[in-house]
Amino acid sequence: MTRKLKRTGQIWIRVFPDLGVSQKPAEVRMGKGKGQINHWVCPVKKGQILFEINGVSASLALQAVQLAQHKLPLKTQFIQNF
Repeated sequence: MTRKLKRTGQIWIRVFPDLGVSQKPAEVRMGKGKGQINHWVCPVKKGQILFEINGVSASLALQAVQLAQHKLPLKTQFIQNF
């Protein structure tokens, strides 16, 4: 998105991966506590805003968001607020 906007305007990312998912190594016996953190995730609920764009035209913001939509594993939509 920043490349499409050519470093103009501002982009806010409204989600942050703050939930750690732990996993024990393969072939380890049960018990002995919880495993180490394997990766971080961010649960996204329906209707949650992912990105905000300010300082560019609506058509350019729509093009940038459409590029990002193709890379996301969920269905998204563009909402314009004046």
